[in-house]
Formats: sequence, C-alpha cells, structure tokens
Amino acid sequence: MKKNSTSYPFASRMAKGGTVAAIVAAAAMAIGTSQALAADLQPQTAGPFTYVCGGVGEDEQQALRAESRNYDMGVLFTQGARGEYLSDVDVTLSRGGKEVATFRTNGPRCLIKGPKGTYQVKADYMGNTKRATLSAGQRNLQMRW
Repeated sequence: MKKNSTSYPFASRMAKGGTVAAIVAAAAMAIGTSQALAADLQPQTAGPFTYVCGGVGEDEQQALRAESRNYDMGVLFTQGARGEYLSDVDVTLSRGGKEVATFRTNGPRCLIKGPKGTYQVKADYMGNTKRATLSAGQRNLQMRW
C-alpha cells in the first residue's frame, strides 16, 4: 500500500506551508513574552515595603491577580470617567505623619506588602495630587484623576 501525504494529515499540513514551523515560532514567541513579562513585574523595595506595579495588558493583569495573594494591599490608578489606566504616578506612603516609603509606578495596579497598619497615600500624577487611606488587607483602593 502506497502512503502519501493524504494518508497522514500532518504530512499534508507540512507540505502546505510549514504549519509546524509556524507553531514552533509562535511557541518561542510566547516563551519570550512570558520571560519579558516576568522581568517587568519584578518586586521592588521602598523603605520597609515590597511592591510590584503593572497590569496594562491582559497577561500582566493575570500575573498580578495570581501574585496578589502574596501582598496585603493594592492600589489601582486611573483617570477619567472610563477609568483609563495610569502609570508614572509618584506615590508616598506615610504613617503617623512620617513618610515611610516613596516610589514611582510603572503600571496602573500596585500590590504592596509591609508592616501591618494604616497608611496615608499621597499620589501625584502630572502635578495633580490625590490622597487616600490604605490599610493592611485592603487590596482594591482606586485613586482616580
């Protein structure tokens, strides 16, 4: 019995344009993307706090959701009626009138962990300052401009 490419659909697809090569290339890109994503979401420190900011794309949002169990506070920075995401927000955390940490965001959502307590958040975006109170266990504070 003679076997040809119609006997093996896989062989037929390979003959019609290298589908396997395309799949391999797509997989390599996905691996590269996840490695870049991991590099973008590296935890940082500011004073006694560890934080990670990001969440512009769906991949980063999913990664932050998965990571959120390791953090006890979270803030989302947005603007306008539609809640458009912001980054490059200058954040200052204070407690009892004393500044305990400062950092600049590189994405709209920041996960924060540090000493248990209640903190005053001062967030500045393009010269406009917002203030809020953030407590340990509070993961969904939204600051909107």
